[in-house]
Amino acid sequence: MTPLYFNLQPDFLEDEIVKLIPLEESHFEELFKVASDPLIWEQHPAKDRSNREGFKTFFETGINSKGAFLILDKQTNEIIGTTRYYDYKPENSSIAIGYTFLARKFWGGPYNKSCKKLLIDYAFQYINSIIFHVAAENFRSQKAVLKLGAQKTNTMVVVNNGINLPHFEYELKKRNEL
Repeated sequence: MTPLYFNLQPDFLEDEIVKLIPLEESHFEELFKVASDPLIWEQHPAKDRSNREGFKTFFETGINSKGAFLILDKQTNEIIGTTRYYDYKPENSSIAIGYTFLARKFWGGPYNKSCKKLLIDYAFQYINSIIFHVAAENFRSQKAVLKLGAQKTNTMVVVNNGINLPHFEYELKKRNEL
């Protein structure tokens, strides 16, 4: 069976809560205003993303990934944050979702779940497994991926700027409906 073409950055994904649109260079300043809140990065190993240089590296990696999205509030068009697909492995029928952050005022509500559900539902049209990599100290994100139904499958080390950072890998498998 030949796999279907999987566009990692469709023009938009949306529901009644959020809109995901492809991340563009022109989004930098407005998105940096959101990312400059140091409390967003408090449990994240790359805490420098709240400063311009650290965020610039994060942002450029997202642009270059060709799988990153700007997250907008569907009702107000306010910028909420960003998320992306990465590590697409057609041979394993898998892709990772991550690099997600939301403005604090959107924490604890339906926004993260809505965003992830859009990405998951779209990806499951093409692949069978979604991976999430979460830093060992990022308890908020660990709880969030467990709520999505993902299972912890691995402990790993991610090297960032020469520093070994412990992470957990979670997997969400496509359920074949009968």
